Order: sequence, then structure tokens, then C-alpha cells
Amino acid sequence: MSRLGKQLREARDVIIRPYLTERATALGERPAPVYTFVVTAPATRRAVARAIEEIYKIRPRRVNIINAPGKRRLVRGRLGRRPGFKKALVYLRAGEKIDFV
Repeated sequence: MSRLGKQLREARDVIIRPYLTERATALGERPAPVYTFVVTAPATRRAVARAIEEIYKIRPRRVNIINAPGKRRLVRGRLGRRPGFKKALVYLRAGEKIDFV
């Protein structure tokens, strides 16, 4: 069992969804593509790498983790806050790719 304990036993417990933005799509079209995923808060680089291997059958070259802070928003004239999230940048070797469809 990993250091994370019982929380993240399965790959679907680590990766929530792909993070699809203009910038993330542009990174995915490079010769050595980079894919961005929203991951759970306790996820680590190793947990994300294992989850990518299990789900997509591709071994990542490198994984970077970023904590995206929440942002303030004006909601009906009052200050509100959008929650932050954790995202993972998954680097693949040249020629490999992940199909989301």
C-alpha cells in the first residue's frame, strides 16, 4: 500500500478529469506532448504517473503538480470565492499521445 493509505487505491481516485483549455490544448500538440489533468488534493507525482499508466497504458516521462489557487468573484453584488484545485502536467515522449474520445 502506498504512503497515501487507503484514500487513493484506484487510478480513478487520483485523476478527476482532463483540464482542457486553449493553452493545455496547444501543449498537447507539441512534438513531445504535455497533457493537463485535474487531480485530487492528496495526489502525488507518483500516484498520478501510476494512474496514467493504468488508465491510458502510457508511461509518462515526467509529471509536474501545480496547486491552482481559488479566485475571488463578484456574485450578486457580494464577494464570493471560487475554489482552488490541483492540476498535473503529464509529459510524454515524442510520438506518444492520449486520446480523450
